[in-house]
Amino acid sequence: MHQISGRWRLGLALALLTAACWGVLPIALKLLLEGMDAYTVTWYRFATSVAVLGVFLAATRNLPSVRTLGRMGWTLMLVALVGLVGNYVLYLLALRHVSPSVNQTVIQLAPIFLLFGGLFIYKERFTVWQRAGFVTLVTGLMLFFNRRLPELADVSAGLGLGVLLLLIAALVWAGYALAQKSLLKTLSSQQILWILYIGAVALLLPVSELGQIASLSPLQWALLAFSCANTLVAYGAFAEAMEHWEVSRVSAVLSISPLFTLVGMWLVNWLAPGYLQPEGLNLLSIGGALLVVTGSALTALGGQKTGSTVPGLRYLRYFPRLK
Repeated sequence: MHQISGRWRLGLALALLTAACWGVLPIALKLLLEGMDAYTVTWYRFATSVAVLGVFLAATRNLPSVRTLGRMGWTLMLVALVGLVGNYVLYLLALRHVSPSVNQTVIQLAPIFLLFGGLFIYKERFTVWQRAGFVTLVTGLMLFFNRRLPELADVSAGLGLGVLLLLIAALVWAGYALAQKSLLKTLSSQQILWILYIGAVALLLPVSELGQIASLSPLQWALLAFSCANTLVAYGAFAEAMEHWEVSRVSAVLSISPLFTLVGMWLVNWLAPGYLQPEGLNLLSIGGALLVVTGSALTALGGQKTGSTVPGLRYLRYFPRLK
């Protein structure tokens, strides 16, 4: 069993860096989508990851051998590929209809779906604290949308469609994570991710318009570079945080990423008015966002007892954060 270093201050700092990266990412992606479609943005992000991770695996002589996968292994790899690509693309498509803060808040349901998957597939336990966290999170979502609840009923456009896409994105990410859990018996997490990234590049190529990059403004070029680097930096800091601090505590810190999104949007509207539509949250919405963060943190911390940790926590270190 892996032993953490106990350097909790470093683990906390790295977890906060990861939360900040993931918190501001939807803001950058929202602005980038004005010059590039969701499929093309995702292709460039995966292609960058293929190149960087491939160089790292080659340098460490750890490139994967796929001959050991077998039929079941390749089936699980296909499930994981569809889930990961679906999550990335749906997350961006949702950004066409909702604000970055809505995206980052609703997507907090993904680890909850993963916990439910652990309940049904692996017969894991759902502790009292995790149940309390789930109820708190759902209550927070209702308060967050308190002024816009009627809009959620219309899933043909606008907020309702965006939230529906996010729910599907969260659900397919849980399917990806559960499939990857089984693949870890054969390959390491980095080897699995590299294979998935290669598959994603091939899968998205026919629907991507790579020439769009030529018409980007300097700002959009910078945003594309940032979004590509964000995954690598955030995931690297995340993995390193797990070396120094407990999984549940790192996960609890990562739950605050929606707060970084809210602060980031406020800063953008203050420094560069007109780039993003103001959020217009009332006190109940802000309180709801805080409850979502609290519920997500409770769910993470609630699985610390021996035998009660479900795959969403026990194997969290192996999964790239959903985007």
